[in-house]
Amino acid sequence: MIDAHCHMEQEDYDKDRDEVIGECQKNMKALITSCAHYDDLDRTLEIAHKHKGFVFCALGLHPEYIKDIDYDRKEEYIQKIIKNKDKIVAIGEIGLDYFWIKDAEWQEKEKEMFVEFIDLAKKLNLPIVIHSREAMQDTFDILEKEGMKGMKVLLHLFTDKSRLQRAIENGWSISIGPLILKNKDTRKIARDAPLNQIMLETDSPWFGDGKRGLPLNTIKVAEKIAEIKKISKEEVEKQTDLNAIKFFNLKLK
Repeated sequence: MIDAHCHMEQEDYDKDRDEVIGECQKNMKALITSCAHYDDLDRTLEIAHKHKGFVFCALGLHPEYIKDIDYDRKEEYIQKIIKNKDKIVAIGEIGLDYFWIKDAEWQEKEKEMFVEFIDLAKKLNLPIVIHSREAMQDTFDILEKEGMKGMKVLLHLFTDKSRLQRAIENGWSISIGPLILKNKDTRKIARDAPLNQIMLETDSPWFGDGKRGLPLNTIKVAEKIAEIKKISKEEVEKQTDLNAIKFFNLKLK
């Protein structure tokens, strides 16, 4: 299995990060850790370097931080991303968040930053990993306007059943996480989405059902998808692995 979206740089793992990753290596093929803030850049690169060939990293700026972002530091961060382009597999997570950001003026700033990072991904020829919360209409509109139809776009923790067909037709991938164990819409998405456009994720350390989330929880997601699609867990694991390897152009050990 491959966890297509987790956050191994988070302080939740500070006490036992190497041990957690070591346990994952016994049962998984790879982890994609997503850096969502410039303060976490160095740690993210360090983790990926230490576990090269198993942990891969994406770099981006989460839209919920829009009010706290310093322009100069953002520009410095972008330059560091460009400098380290050969060490990363995607730009993300990036996108829009209207759950935390309600003010229209700040939402417009989110959109500007979103486009800026889409342009960066184009420049570096890298896939993008999308965060969209209560903002899916604008997210889709911007992606389409920016020419991302048929391009490598991963809609992380996708839950918008009403726009699934549009995502499929655009050739985008979706990642399904532990929400599938509780959320009816996510289960319907797993049922209706083609397996070759699905990846597994955990968004760890979150979604641990009251505990710290772990990448190994992809097993629960795979089992549920298999149950819903009436296929074997092994088939789910095999295809979603292939999807992630192709999408991120992973060079596994």
